[in-house]
Amino acid sequence: MTVERNPWQALGALLVGFSLILLDMSVVAVANPAIMESLKASVSEVIWVTSAYLLTYAAPLLFTGRLGDRYGPKNVYLVGLVVFTLASLWCGVADSIDGLIAARAVQGFGAALMTPQTMAVVTKIFPADKRGAAMGAWGGSAGVALLLGPVLGGLLVDSVGWEWIFLINVPIGIVAFALAWKLVPTLETTKHRIDPFGIVLSCTGMFLLVFGLQEGNNRDWSASIWSMIAAGLLVLTVFVVTQARSKGEPLLLLSLFRDRNFALANVGIATMGAAVTAMTVPSYFYLQGVRGLSSMESALIFAPLAILTGVFSVTIGKLSDKAHPRTFTALGFVLFALTIVGFSLLMEPDSHLWMFSATAALTGVANGMVWGPLGAIATRNLPVRQSGAGSGIYNTNRQMGAVLGSAAVGALFVDRIEAHLPGISAGGAKFEGSPSAIPEAFHEPYSTALSETGLLPVAFLLLGAVACTFFLRFPTPEPQKEEEDVALEKAEKAEKAEKTG
Repeated sequence: MTVERNPWQALGALLVGFSLILLDMSVVAVANPAIMESLKASVSEVIWVTSAYLLTYAAPLLFTGRLGDRYGPKNVYLVGLVVFTLASLWCGVADSIDGLIAARAVQGFGAALMTPQTMAVVTKIFPADKRGAAMGAWGGSAGVALLLGPVLGGLLVDSVGWEWIFLINVPIGIVAFALAWKLVPTLETTKHRIDPFGIVLSCTGMFLLVFGLQEGNNRDWSASIWSMIAAGLLVLTVFVVTQARSKGEPLLLLSLFRDRNFALANVGIATMGAAVTAMTVPSYFYLQGVRGLSSMESALIFAPLAILTGVFSVTIGKLSDKAHPRTFTALGFVLFALTIVGFSLLMEPDSHLWMFSATAALTGVANGMVWGPLGAIATRNLPVRQSGAGSGIYNTNRQMGAVLGSAAVGALFVDRIEAHLPGISAGGAKFEGSPSAIPEAFHEPYSTALSETGLLPVAFLLLGAVACTFFLRFPTPEPQKEEEDVALEKAEKAEKAEKTG
């Protein structure tokens, strides 16, 4: 199969596996109580079911993105899919909490192998000026999967048991492998040098930083946590300095940041990851703790968000190819921020839930204006031979934003609980761990605490909006240059065929 044939089929095949990765980031949250009971685990242990996955997913993304450039994105994607699927089976049959945590760590590494390759393939098989709709589908699937996770998790836990949130990945993973094997083209690779020292530094620094941010709230931001965060930042600083001074081929291509749009798109996707994560925490605590909804019912309140994100991501992504890069993105960030204010105002004990869903629908439109266009902007001027490196950087920033948003909203939530429910800090900890246990007498102050916590994403989104205003207009394609590029590509293929023939 050639690169020019059926690029949408290839993208569709990749999105099957990519959606699994993102579903598994959010699907476990609703299963935690069932896992605790089944495996006789503590709260701190069950938190690691999610933390282990996020750690091994976020830490190696820079490295795994480069692997795709070196060995081919299709090959690395398929290896990652096999690792992810087998680890999912391991998760489903685990009979101890330690075994489940170990399996989730392996599953996260499989996800890290897969994620950069999906974006890299899109960059290579779609022309730069027609990439908006494809990136819209890619980014939209990310938003939809993250939001549908709790719905699917609630359905499976209530019907067949928590094990099936993992076991269902096995048949889907097999189908995803077959589709990718058949429909995704084998793309040409470039012989990049592997940088072992850079890999060790980047993975170590990311691990320390992500671990510190994730566990900070659970450990009351102790001195050891701040030491770990500081150590992570120090190691990452050493990593960046050594990469800048490298005379060979570095793991982190700092030259990519010379493109202003790429650099600003990375700021935008980090703020988007932070905002989405920070938004869901107070919203679900409100719907379950104050309004008494089940996990699945509260997730369904957000169904319009997921649906409209998917619909508008592709549509607006296509329109964004011909528009100024800031047109949809800046508007999307501002609209998203306004809906966050709307959610905050609606967090009252007796507000209308249909208004919550209507606000979620507007949030879906806002998400559709951001996810796809940002991905297209980031890759528009990206050299095709460095698409894996660029994808690794972009996805690392998205994941780091999500971790930062989670840590920040957790810390702010505890602070607001202590402010509005003084003298019951132990109760506040109980509320945070079991949102359905809020006594009616505490609904008013608890709602106020959640309402104030819920405004945090506005800060992230306004930063993203400001970044978008500095985007540069896409350069007009030069027909002569395009013809020269096509001729050069044909000559290279002819020369390669002659050597192999």
